[in-house]
Amino acid sequence: MKRRTFLASGAGIAAAATTLSSPAIAQGKIEWNLPTAFPKNAPGVGSNVRNFAAKVAAMSDGQLTFKVFGGGELVPPFAVEDAVQQGNAPVGHGPTYYAAGKNPALHWFTAVPFGMTSSEHVAWLKYGGGQEIWDDIYAQRGLKPFYSGNSNTQSAGWFKREINTLDDLKGLNMRIAGLGGEVFRKLGVNAVLMPPPEIFQSLQSGAIDAAEWVGPMLDQAFGLQKVTKLCYLPALTEPGAGLAIVFNQDAWNELPANLQSICENAAHAAALESHAEFDFYNAQAMAALRADGVDFRSFNDEIIAAMREAWGQVQDELTQANPDVARVRESYDPYLAQAQDYASSMTLPMLAGRG
Repeated sequence: MKRRTFLASGAGIAAAATTLSSPAIAQGKIEWNLPTAFPKNAPGVGSNVRNFAAKVAAMSDGQLTFKVFGGGELVPPFAVEDAVQQGNAPVGHGPTYYAAGKNPALHWFTAVPFGMTSSEHVAWLKYGGGQEIWDDIYAQRGLKPFYSGNSNTQSAGWFKREINTLDDLKGLNMRIAGLGGEVFRKLGVNAVLMPPPEIFQSLQSGAIDAAEWVGPMLDQAFGLQKVTKLCYLPALTEPGAGLAIVFNQDAWNELPANLQSICENAAHAAALESHAEFDFYNAQAMAALRADGVDFRSFNDEIIAAMREAWGQVQDELTQANPDVARVRESYDPYLAQAQDYASSMTLPMLAGRG
């Protein structure tokens, strides 16, 4: 992309070439558009980007501010990273796997089936070399990514009929994101990816038979319990979903060092708040959904075993086809095994003992 002038002093203002990227600058202050892939007023995913923007504004004393636009307001929900890469927006927000058509390795920076929990994921990024690999893969497209939060453990999906056997999955039309969709396809499901605002209407109209969205807080907020009272837990195909703030590299390079530091630390702070928000309000929402008559169930061992086998096939196919997937797995898989051993020895017995 051509280098654009994203910054200007009060003495001289250079306008950017596109509507989305043009900053409003007055007396040395910078305002950038920040499109997100989600409805900006949604809890959890929307509050994550709003919290990031508020923290940057406060920590920079108003020197750098972001105007947040919800998915579809400026660019389509699944095209946010494209807009940032092309220089049509200086920064964007969403899960990296929405751009996995560019590179399937991006799934590992959001979530993969039977993968890391939210706390394990951020540990891998911070201390296990995950961030360095992420930075390198994104640098190939002129992008600079920062982890900004996670949905924590998700729901497997809302279904209009019971899922007792593998045959019950065959032919289902199901809204599901990420590589979980590829796993379910191998089990005979017609996996469909659609923007969040379309999920309720599609489930209600019968266009889809099941829907995986996030978890109790967001599922309740989007009204999925009004269509069906049958929800399966947990989402083994998507244990959590990482969120990211992604900068155009040219825009990032033009920020002074203090504003770069502010943005990085604001993303970290927003991530901490996101983890807490999802944990707290998911628990409240689950209690409310139970009181509303929702029947929470789990897939049986036969179905889980088939899902695990399908996931093995999916990840092996991706590893053979894409060197970046192989590279990510060389880092991700060993830590996942260690984390699993630790959780089995410490976390799971603690939770069982807690009762």
